[in-house]
Amino acid sequence: MNYIKHLTGFFDRIVHDRNLNPTHISLYIALFQFWNINRFKNPISITRDEVMRISKICSKATYHKCMRELNDKGYLKYEPSFNPYKGSMVILFNFSEDLKPVQKRASKNEKILPNTEQVVNKRGTSNETGTEQALVPSINYINKTNISNDLNLGEQSQNFENDNSDLKIQNDKNQKEKSSAKKEKEGFVTSSAVEKPTIEDVKAYFLKQNFPELEAQKFFNYFSSNGWLVGGKTPMIDWTAAAQNWMLNANKFNTNEKPNRAKHLNTSTEKNYAEPL
Repeated sequence: MNYIKHLTGFFDRIVHDRNLNPTHISLYIALFQFWNINRFKNPISITRDEVMRISKICSKATYHKCMRELNDKGYLKYEPSFNPYKGSMVILFNFSEDLKPVQKRASKNEKILPNTEQVVNKRGTSNETGTEQALVPSINYINKTNISNDLNLGEQSQNFENDNSDLKIQNDKNQKEKSSAKKEKEGFVTSSAVEKPTIEDVKAYFLKQNFPELEAQKFFNYFSSNGWLVGGKTPMIDWTAAAQNWMLNANKFNTNEKPNRAKHLNTSTEKNYAEPL
């Protein structure tokens, strides 16, 4: 038996059978392997556990369902055995004879000629038969009008592309101007436009608000180090307003307690470390 033709015939059948799923195909291929080992002799003896292991079917109910449906559809004949010491019998049918004849292909030396039928004029002759061939212009014929139209079309296309390029540049420029005007309107200014105060200006302002020069020095050093940015991101617009906030928050940090130290760790200098804990 030609097993290649058999498998081809099997797959030709399952193409038209919409009720089969991959589990049916896996089960049949596992049974085909048993049939191949037995040199295609019918019937073949099988064991359920071995077939399930080869076909990758984990459920016994799925195994029996697929086997029953393959039997009902005529792919095989299943004869179950209810004796645990005797395997079930399966008969597989030869599908190699069900193949349709394949059309003979042209050999390599044979050339496939294209359709060479010529267009015939619809005007009938005196015998009511259209035998006049359609006139086809010569390949060397040059139509000056078409060439002129093609050149004009190319120039128009080039001009259209140039106009689009100029329009795109102008639109980008207008967009940048609108974005810049919007930022100025909302109060966003660059760091170069901010008027940076001197240390003398800061000290004079802090003394005027009855704050020591030390706080003025801290304020000046802090904002000079980050480029006079509020929150490290936004350029400072009014340094006097920032100084007012600095003064309001300065009292929060003037505490005598040591930072980052748990209170239960504090102890007096007279503690006796010889005493047990």
